[in-house]
Amino acid sequence: MSTIPSSGPTAAPAPLSVGEPDAATLARTAEQSAVTALTTATPHRLADVVPAPQQVQPDPTADWVLPADAAIVAGADPAALAVAEQLAELLRPATGYPLPVTEAAAPAHGIALVLDRTAADLGPEGYRLDVTTTGVRLTAGTATGLFHGVQTLRQLLPAAIESPTPVAAHWALPGGTITDAPRFPYRGAMLDVARHFFAVDDVLRVIDHLARYKLNHLHLHLTDDQGWRIAVDSWPKLTTVGGTTEVGGGPGGHYTTADYARIVSYAATRHITVVPEIDLPGHTNAALVAYPELAPDKLAPPPYTGTEVGFSYVDPADERTYDFVADVLGEVAALTPGPWLHIGGDEAFKVTGEVYTGFVERVQRIVADLGKTVVGWHQLAPAAHLDGRVLQWWGTNGEDPTTAEAVHRGARLIVSPGNHAYLDMKYAPDTPIGHDWAGLIDVRKAYDWDPGMHVTGVPSTAVIGVEAPLWTESVTSLADIEFLLLPRLPAIAELGWSPRATHDWNGFRDRLAGHGPRWDAAGITFHRAPEIPWPSTPAIPGQRRTIPAGVNPT
Repeated sequence: MSTIPSSGPTAAPAPLSVGEPDAATLARTAEQSAVTALTTATPHRLADVVPAPQQVQPDPTADWVLPADAAIVAGADPAALAVAEQLAELLRPATGYPLPVTEAAAPAHGIALVLDRTAADLGPEGYRLDVTTTGVRLTAGTATGLFHGVQTLRQLLPAAIESPTPVAAHWALPGGTITDAPRFPYRGAMLDVARHFFAVDDVLRVIDHLARYKLNHLHLHLTDDQGWRIAVDSWPKLTTVGGTTEVGGGPGGHYTTADYARIVSYAATRHITVVPEIDLPGHTNAALVAYPELAPDKLAPPPYTGTEVGFSYVDPADERTYDFVADVLGEVAALTPGPWLHIGGDEAFKVTGEVYTGFVERVQRIVADLGKTVVGWHQLAPAAHLDGRVLQWWGTNGEDPTTAEAVHRGARLIVSPGNHAYLDMKYAPDTPIGHDWAGLIDVRKAYDWDPGMHVTGVPSTAVIGVEAPLWTESVTSLADIEFLLLPRLPAIAELGWSPRATHDWNGFRDRLAGHGPRWDAAGITFHRAPEIPWPSTPAIPGQRRTIPAGVNPT
């Protein structure tokens, strides 16, 4: 309601008496009062987070609204300041607020990030988020924990916070405390850049999707029959020849060492570890085209742009092969600060028995000598155990005595069941892209299983985590990638992060539904899965999401 000024002379304002609030304080008080009047209830509950937090203690009397003059305080630790700046960069576009990052003492109306390296109870990735009427305090023992807490804070704000341009909104946070930490230390997704090549910026966008949902590993499938995607200085034709093809006959492409370093660095700033895969001994046609001396018959095969598997392999009886493996893995290891080197090992149908296990055992030792931990698809299981070895299980039947026996010899497991976690599977029979060899995977199928109990005879203590692979034989664009990732990626993320006691399909689908408007606001493609009760009102009026060619928007 507006006031009508008097027609008489304007009286001079009375001076402030001693102790009376200043103009800035009065403005903040008025803003908070206006928000209280206009928003009788915070639009989000404290528990409306994906993945579901470990512990939630709501306080309906403690809701807080981000004011225009808020600051983000992080102390003097550079790691905390870096996360604080990331938070500011997330919040500035939609709010239009300056949100300065400072080392000063926490303001009564701001957000404080506290890096307490003595907070052992929170673990290496955990955090505690406290929202009160006077501000927000985010505490963690590591910068990684602070970063994960930032993702939770982000989700508790209205969906319009994802807008790249200013939006008129009341930026309310529900009051209370969240204490949170992950169930599994390894939570990841895989992007196949070999069947179809994807530019660096596309990979960075995928990294951002992983970070939103507290996933901490990006597995890059860098080599296959259709293309070799990473530069190796000692074997240059791997990319100049082997990198020029892809499924369907496209131009392919590859990452220079600088490109790969950019991906690794960008991931690290989001507390994500890159896991490079060089698939051996099979899936190597592109390498054989470039270097025929690696082939069993020493003849160059024709370039391959189809989608069959199992026909190619490097010669396991030739010492030159092991020179090649040592050179390639050595250069990739030197570019990769993370602990893992993935050596593939699947679908080598023409290398069998003792020849196969002998090859694997020798390559495992090469990896160990480089100071890395070997990871491979579960077909590596019959080979002799090497300390720290990790098998990635991608079967569709939990009965796998060979893998279980390898675990009893000391192997650890990443679980990626093809019929639950393979995100290149179609949602439904009419999904225009994807496969169905492992079955159809709707959101519930992606959510309703337990990584810790999935493989018979493998105890949960041997499972280090879960990964969602996305193979790209039928995927040709970033929009295609996003359409297949979302909304299933958050389901896999919740399985990896949240305590099993929080697992509840009905609760998850309701929480997930709130992310549709967020993706719309951010311009992210996703599949509007019919089993999710998506809101009918977008976060920003008139906003429309983009749809990949051939994809049915319903």
